[in-house]
Amino acid sequence: MESRPWQTARRTGKRREGATGALFVAPAFLLLLATVLAPVGILVVLSFTDYELGAVTFRWVGLGNFEQALSDPVFRRSVTNTLLYVAIVLPGGVLLALLVALLVHGRGKSRVFYEVAYFLPVTATLIAMAAVWQFVLHPRLGPVNAVLKMLGFAEQGFLSTPSLLIPTLAFIGLWNIVGFNMVLFLAGLSSIPRDLYDAAEVDGATSAIDRFLTVTWPMLAPTTMFVVVTTSITAFKVFDTVAILTAGRDGSEVLLYAIYLEGFQYFKIGYAAALTVVFLLFMLAFSVYQATQLDRRVHYG
Repeated sequence: MESRPWQTARRTGKRREGATGALFVAPAFLLLLATVLAPVGILVVLSFTDYELGAVTFRWVGLGNFEQALSDPVFRRSVTNTLLYVAIVLPGGVLLALLVALLVHGRGKSRVFYEVAYFLPVTATLIAMAAVWQFVLHPRLGPVNAVLKMLGFAEQGFLSTPSLLIPTLAFIGLWNIVGFNMVLFLAGLSSIPRDLYDAAEVDGATSAIDRFLTVTWPMLAPTTMFVVVTTSITAFKVFDTVAILTAGRDGSEVLLYAIYLEGFQYFKIGYAAALTVVFLLFMLAFSVYQATQLDRRVHYG
């Protein structure tokens, strides 16, 4: 059965539209392929080999690298340290930022000063601040231990005592991330209509706590979900503070630092690639779980 002219013209128009769309999409796809898809593909391939940096040959080891990771005490310790770090930074970074945002949001002319003061740590690189933190936390010369001695406590080696290393690094991480999360919460607070507070007050929510629980917290749910996801990703990617302040000594390795050691100190690129694949899969699963679970509890007004 022969097609009618108008049907042929319609199919031709659709093909032209598809070709035009493909031309517009091609640059972005090629960029995605070159910067994300191809590197990830190469990473996955290397994870099944014993390739070492600088070697001209390698052999396939299958799942050998992943089996080695399960029995590697350094890797297991790095996972434990990373989870402990996240357990401190994630709730602290969200709750402290929300508290600071609520306090700053209620300020008048001094609001700009507090916004700048709390946001300054975000602009400071941890590499530049390493010397400052080493002095601040010094067992004898640092002001933190000076205050502890004034209060009658013993000096603490925050960067030399194994049991205090991860909590200390987590505190520095909180110092660095609270200002950024504060700005996000301030944006969320500014978008809440004032009429909702007036309506809540008419309905009997006269105290600040009642208004927070009935209006502020539900309306901040989308912002909170975004802050939780971004903060968890940032916490899992901790590397700078460990590399600069402890260099992984006394069992303070975290996941990314362990990968760095295997790949660029010991030159075991294949094993480092396998650890990276495990890290990426875990991050993907954790982020998807967070997003799906939190999205069910979020009200988009």
